[in-house]
Amino acid sequence: MQKIFHEIVSIMHKDYAGWQDKQGWDRPDFFKEKLDRCRADGTLTPARFTQLVQEYLMDFRDRHMYFTDLKAVPVDRGFRVRRYRDRLFVTEVHSENRVNTGDAIVTVGGLTVAELKNKHGSMLDEVHPERENWQPVLARYGEIQLSDGTVIKLQEYEREPYSPVYSIRKLGDTVLIKLTDFMNPDAIRELIRTNETLLDEAAHLIMDVRTNYGGSDASYLPLLPYLMPEEGVDLSDTDEVMLFNCTSANAEREAEKFRKQLAAVQDPDARLVIEAFKTEWERNRGRGFSHFNLSDLMPDLFIRGIGSAEAIVVLTDVYCGSSGDSFAEACRRSDKVTVMGRGTMGLNDYANLATAVWDRRYELMYPTSRLSRIDEGKGMSRTGVEPHVHIPWTPEHLERDVDLGHALAFLKTGKCNA
Repeated sequence: MQKIFHEIVSIMHKDYAGWQDKQGWDRPDFFKEKLDRCRADGTLTPARFTQLVQEYLMDFRDRHMYFTDLKAVPVDRGFRVRRYRDRLFVTEVHSENRVNTGDAIVTVGGLTVAELKNKHGSMLDEVHPERENWQPVLARYGEIQLSDGTVIKLQEYEREPYSPVYSIRKLGDTVLIKLTDFMNPDAIRELIRTNETLLDEAAHLIMDVRTNYGGSDASYLPLLPYLMPEEGVDLSDTDEVMLFNCTSANAEREAEKFRKQLAAVQDPDARLVIEAFKTEWERNRGRGFSHFNLSDLMPDLFIRGIGSAEAIVVLTDVYCGSSGDSFAEACRRSDKVTVMGRGTMGLNDYANLATAVWDRRYELMYPTSRLSRIDEGKGMSRTGVEPHVHIPWTPEHLERDVDLGHALAFLKTGKCNA
């Protein structure tokens, strides 16, 4: 495990897209000593090793990287929470039947929410309570106390498998589209094809990407004509520059990723994008940070609007990231679109993840590209893509769909009460 940790440090110091920006942020010697102590006292289990690597990576303050034990059964506390003021509110319940949606948690492990925030500030590391991820904090403690005084000894449950949602339904003269990721371009294109008449005739559209786990930007290309104005928008017309860290190791890892993607994807635009990136990685292999010349290889990004919808709302939240971030940014380029809700996760300052695997067990996913906006102090980390209309999250969201209500009212009257 020490050898794997050494290689992870090497990746973060050479192959990671943020290595120049974040020199000196990490503490490899500190964590190496922890690993050595665990090995000496016999506590260096795969679970402990995974936890220590994850803690090491936290120093880079980049939520767009992941380290996992592929052989471990994913577990969690069986419910999810969100902070509002001095309490954690249960937002979803999966396996833990001793709590209910809407329950308020006042202490975790005997500590108040304010005390936990102070103790685990580096782990939460956000600018607003709406954006904080409290799941890793819950994982470290054995009990919670609800506002009614009930004390619950926490358990671990096998995490429920994720099932994507790609749906379209009609709400009066409005069509609601919900996509929880952009990972399957073939399924998304088929959803659009089978609902083409509905989309063409809709007076209004609502795109719900409040939960969207990303995937490929190419997956949402078929949606864009329904969101853009008739005169069109050139999405490639931007001063933004993306540089790729084209080390030989990154090029090898990306080549394997593209091979798997091309074997699995039929959508022509998605294949064109994959082939374009594959070509540029091969051309720039070993050159370090490089600008990819994709304009002649990619699908046409001058998008003309179609359909009858004149007003469109895109609903976003912090659970929308990666390609979800990109989609929200693209939507903001259209004068037909109003983005409502809360800022997206904001992962794309460093993006285009490569994957390193050890012993078919441990997997590190890390960014290989960086955006020039970082140099101008305009990065999206910790703020995300901000909505035109901010709808504060409150416990009322657990009783009814507040965001959808605002969206429908806005499309009907042109006014929003948020």
